Amino acid sequence: MGTTLTNNAPPEVGATLQRLRLARGLTLEDLSRIAGVSKSMLSQIEREKANPTIAITWRLANALGVQIGELLSAEVRTTELIRVVDAHEIPTLPGVHAGYSLRILGPMDLAGKYEWYELTLAPGGELASQAHDPGTGEHLTVITGALELEVGKEKKKLRHGATARYPADQDHVIRNVGKTEAKAMLVVVHR
Repeated sequence: MGTTLTNNAPPEVGATLQRLRLARGLTLEDLSRIAGVSKSMLSQIEREKANPTIAITWRLANALGVQIGELLSAEVRTTELIRVVDAHEIPTLPGVHAGYSLRILGPMDLAGKYEWYELTLAPGGELASQAHDPGTGEHLTVITGALELEVGKEKKKLRHGATARYPADQDHVIRNVGKTEAKAMLVVVHR
């Protein structure tokens, strides 16, 4: 049997993209915002009118929380009940100059609703945030070390194991005033 040309056709990313997007309950607008790809471009890709560049495919795979190969593969994989994200795949925001590192533990499709992070602060390090949208709240749990939290004009010390709940719609600062590294879990809830 001779090989048919269809084997050499580029993968039809559109159908796979749409299936993954809908499985996550995302609109074209949601995915556009999360992935930083225009809505019209996404629409063209889904309708197989355009082939995405590698850069765009990578952004889309990241936004959907899949490996790039899964987006390029035409076969329908049964959705796994348990999706494991290895430590090296978790995006990290390094605030080297300010002595902190923030690992983004929450999936991108929940950003803007619920976000959770692992915050590591070097001694003297601080994470200073400007006021978030009205009604936003934060929950900070100290896992190791001790922290100082400043919200508006109020300051509180937090020891190992303590949790602080506070309005994040005003300027706030999380500081490590101790002599050892501190780690905390930070959960942001948007109204």
